Amino acid sequence: MKDRRFLIASTGFVPYLDNYPYMELAFRLAKSLHLAGAQVRMFMPKFGVINERKLQLHEVIRLSGVNIVVDDEDIPLTIKVSSIPKERMQVYFIDSLENFHGKMIWKDENGNLRPDLTDFMLFFAKSTVETAKKLNWNADYIINLGWFTSFLPLYLKTYYKDEPLLSNTETIHILVNDEPYKGELPVDPEKKFVFDDILPEEYQYYLPSERINLFRGASQYADLLINGEEDLESDLKQIYDSGTQLKGKINLSMLNENPRIFGEIMKQFQTLGHND
Repeated sequence: MKDRRFLIASTGFVPYLDNYPYMELAFRLAKSLHLAGAQVRMFMPKFGVINERKLQLHEVIRLSGVNIVVDDEDIPLTIKVSSIPKERMQVYFIDSLENFHGKMIWKDENGNLRPDLTDFMLFFAKSTVETAKKLNWNADYIINLGWFTSFLPLYLKTYYKDEPLLSNTETIHILVNDEPYKGELPVDPEKKFVFDDILPEEYQYYLPSERINLFRGASQYADLLINGEEDLESDLKQIYDSGTQLKGKINLSMLNENPRIFGEIMKQFQTLGHND
């Protein structure tokens, strides 16, 4: 496990967001890997509810300024970082000074999905990879948690499939209980997938863009599928049970009993012939 590289993309990490237990899980996974000697980079979206001054975020000029194309719009990327108190780990925040404003996460003050949500999700997926490229950081594993990050596995396996930096990267999707919403995303992502030359047979799992299908799509493109809850929602449990790839289980109780357990799980994954 020593010196293996893990990129963890989550809708949030404590102490920056704590709306759901998986946000603590995401932080604890990073810490478990760090304790096992792995190199870890953590990525999350910079939502407007995050207090930059209180949490000591600051911009990284050398990583900012890239234009990320979403559909036919160029969106300037701003990267901010913050160090988790008492831990020697940094979190990278995906932001844009010109887009994705408002003090909200998934929904507006009326409880409706934010109108820019689809674009924000695509922007986050592509920005995460582009930042890793700019860092010249070839992750051995890319982990994602939360339906906001669900487009990342799709883009890794399609749009970025010929990217040399990612040629040996494995994807890990952790199924977690997350924010519910009714219906589909406010803007259908299909046209945006087509713009990026992703084929219908590749993005079909995400449509219609209901919450369950975002998890289903991300699971489809995972090399390792993990149940991240003690009591996973029934629909998500069906996705987990029906997966044909390698599978595992991790949750907060397991980490409380053994803080290094996720590193041990990943060692077992390596013995099955991955990234040797």
